[in-house]
Amino acid sequence: MGTIYLFRKTQRSLLGKLTQEFRLVTADRRSWKIILFGVVNVICTGFLLTWCSSTNSMALTAYTYLTIFDLFSLITCLISYWVMVKKPNHTYSFGFERFEVLAVFASTVLAQLGALFILKESAERFLEQPEIHTGRLLVGTFVALFFNLFTMLSVRNKPFAYVSEAASTSWLQEHVADLSRSLCGIIPGLSSIFLPRMNPFVLIDIAGALALCITYMLIEINNYFAVDTASAIAIAMMTFGTMYPMSVYSGKVLLQTTPPHVIGQLDKLLREVSTLDGVLEVRNEHFWTLGFGTLAGSVHVRIRRDANEQMVLAHVTNRLYTLVSTLTVQIFKDEWVRPVLSSNPMPPNILNIPEHHIIQMPTLKNLSDELTPLTSTPSKPSSPPPEFAFNTPGKNINPVILSNTQARPFGVGFNYGSTPYGATFTQGLGVPGVGTTQGSRTGFTNVANRYGTYAPGQFTQFRQ
Repeated sequence: MGTIYLFRKTQRSLLGKLTQEFRLVTADRRSWKIILFGVVNVICTGFLLTWCSSTNSMALTAYTYLTIFDLFSLITCLISYWVMVKKPNHTYSFGFERFEVLAVFASTVLAQLGALFILKESAERFLEQPEIHTGRLLVGTFVALFFNLFTMLSVRNKPFAYVSEAASTSWLQEHVADLSRSLCGIIPGLSSIFLPRMNPFVLIDIAGALALCITYMLIEINNYFAVDTASAIAIAMMTFGTMYPMSVYSGKVLLQTTPPHVIGQLDKLLREVSTLDGVLEVRNEHFWTLGFGTLAGSVHVRIRRDANEQMVLAHVTNRLYTLVSTLTVQIFKDEWVRPVLSSNPMPPNILNIPEHHIIQMPTLKNLSDELTPLTSTPSKPSSPPPEFAFNTPGKNINPVILSNTQARPFGVGFNYGSTPYGATFTQGLGVPGVGTTQGSRTGFTNVANRYGTYAPGQFTQFRQ
């Protein structure tokens, strides 16, 4: 038998959780109007689908899909109210704003899928065009137009209002904007309605209703049934072209990208942060869109060792908070890096003769001091054996490594050319009284190593 929990909480079902969240949303009276519009939308959509079946009109079916999209937009508006009342928790530390972004993305993608379905059905109808009954075609058009406009203008849908302004313009908006500029040049009073660009949802509702009116007139006059299929294709293409920029924008938000219109402002703020007192470096900066109009970000700031961490953190947050509402700042002080003497083999390119030349500087001690037979360090009675003795002048001489690309001075006494590795550490300035060799070498060129061995490309260190 397993462990028995006396006071274990009962797990709620999915339906129970949805009911609890729905009660949380309905606690706000503003959501009641949205629920009422949703109920009316379902009833209106049912009537329109019935009329689409009786008229056998594909254009009216494509226009009815816009009413179904209005239902999705109302659900998105309810999710927006739910996000406002929900608080962040340990699971969703950034809040629930991404749920409304996901709702907008799903609504626009479903509208595009409906448009593709209309295009497929219309392509089949071109092969065999059925007869269209116009009895309720015009009635369904005006009912759908009235309800769509009434819903769009009566309900303040914050997510779709933001996306329609932030996303790029559709091809339908661009063509209407060109016509509006010409019209506003004749009638300047219309500039407040048509410019700079119309609401894409209102525009597609009016354009779809106009296409259905033309379809009704051509069928009534000439029995030209193929125009219904052409109108359905036109409405589907307008729907796809209107929803596609919104899908792209909301998809980029879901992918946590940085909006292009705020990149310049972020660069300016980061430059200001880097000039603050005590700040040495700003790195690992990452900013992304958390929700519609909400930016989140993280940044690492390296400061001086004597700087006040809390003061720098307050200044950095104050500068970036104007644009980034959810910000994480990592402050760390500058650390001194001490060189570590490694016993690993030296890299071959360091001791490569064709690439580097090692010039040893003369010792600063008195040259008259007695030198030991094995090393060039002054002899002391009680001093331990030297730590380094691999045919070098000693620890008191610092080697200088110069790149081979520099110009070589001639006539100074240096010996260049292809020399054996054993003479590499003995090539240097001549010391008078010690011994003379070719060029500027020390006199101890053939002294055996006692505490170290060397080979071309590596060295091994021994400790006493």
